[in-house]
Amino acid sequence: MFQKILVANRGEIACRVIHTAKKMGIKTVAVYSQADKTAPHVYMADEAFLLGPAPVADSYLQIDKIIEIALQTGAEAIHPGYGFLSENADFVRAVGKAGIIFIGASADAIRAMGFKDSAKKTMQMAGVSVVPGYHGDNQDPHFLRTQADKIGYPVLIKARAGGGGKGMRLVHTPSQFTQKLQHASREAQSAFGDGRCLIEKYIPHPRHIEMQIFADMHGNVVHFFERDCSVQRRYQKVVEEAPAPHMPDALRTAMGEAAVTVAKAIGYVGAGTVEFIVDGAGDLHTDGFWFMEMNTRLQVEHPVSELITGYDFVELQLRIAYGEPLPCSQSDISIDGWAFEARLYAEDTQRDFLPTAGHIRHLSYPTEHTAFERGTVRIDSGVRQGDDISPYYDPMIAKVIVHGATRCIALNRLQRALDDCQVLGCTTNIQFLRALSRHRGLVAGRVDTGLVERDKDILTARYHPPPRIHCRFGVHWRIGVIRHRHA
Repeated sequence: MFQKILVANRGEIACRVIHTAKKMGIKTVAVYSQADKTAPHVYMADEAFLLGPAPVADSYLQIDKIIEIALQTGAEAIHPGYGFLSENADFVRAVGKAGIIFIGASADAIRAMGFKDSAKKTMQMAGVSVVPGYHGDNQDPHFLRTQADKIGYPVLIKARAGGGGKGMRLVHTPSQFTQKLQHASREAQSAFGDGRCLIEKYIPHPRHIEMQIFADMHGNVVHFFERDCSVQRRYQKVVEEAPAPHMPDALRTAMGEAAVTVAKAIGYVGAGTVEFIVDGAGDLHTDGFWFMEMNTRLQVEHPVSELITGYDFVELQLRIAYGEPLPCSQSDISIDGWAFEARLYAEDTQRDFLPTAGHIRHLSYPTEHTAFERGTVRIDSGVRQGDDISPYYDPMIAKVIVHGATRCIALNRLQRALDDCQVLGCTTNIQFLRALSRHRGLVAGRVDTGLVERDKDILTARYHPPPRIHCRFGVHWRIGVIRHRHA
């Protein structure tokens, strides 16, 4: 096994990788920007090195500097986490050229799945269904509008590159098409350096269900069942659960087989997620799902799949990258209970979920929680009390993850855990998450990607916390005042 690895990331995912590496006896090297010089991942690692100023282009995207540090410290492999360089094929090639192992997918696999249009063509050739639409190269606006007319409205304009909802527009009528195409293309160009778009038929009540897969270097591919990521705001996930509610066994089997087919079609190795759009208008059925895209990395929401299967996915990544075969076959993997994850962000729900920054004066979680480990309540975070939420990076504070024997038990634990999470010093989405966890649709398991948008006014309404929360905040504030007066 590796003796030392470098973690080319920050925040929660860097802490997550370092945690598992320590359990396995592997030394770790952290990298950080000037803004992160006192961040938790810096102190967790055995060694830490400054990359540069706060902007990501000057720090976490500095490929040559990261590789130089890896060589200097004797790190045998680099774990990219998610985001930043995790799906950058040029980075993967540069790492390999330097004689270092990349803990993730190959450059060829990343390129094959990196653009939605080419990925869909590959899937069609492999016999996997894709959402009807135009995935070609012709980007003439008049031609694309003609294609939209043929597909039938409503249609979805999607950037061929990137993700996170950027470069995506829903079009209900032909008169809206040209303007929304321009907006989507400009946004995609700004975010990804690629303004090209594809056009897809919009599924009226779409559910976003994804399959977690792992593949080793010996030709073995397995899936770890599905996650439902339908609860989104601004096309970005906010609450995930595993398994998916109301999922028939036949559909689970069909989607699992399709995900494995996708991985085999591109000779995939490592952790990956195959994302599907599922028709959620009524009961789920085997001819109502379509390939959407593949993420060639570990996902933010991977903990819910860890909790229901009992496997440490970062450990699997490390073992696969080292050349070991998968420790399990498909028949060894089973579903145990239910899990939810809610993403606690520094963001203003009153201003369309815009990111916020600030100094965290107080931060507390449920007393019984674990960190990065299996438990009834698990908190994965790279932020501590006293830290600043920087405007330069993703504003995630923590992932609140729960597990229970049944969906009802798990959801009750999520509600209670969110009630017990307290943050002072910056605006967060905690009130929104508390309301969302009690939303009638989520409680019933009747979710789709439009749930938050439909009920946004209710979910983001001003919230009055229970008296015990007022009391805790009041005590904390008074103690702070007393300490300040006697300082």
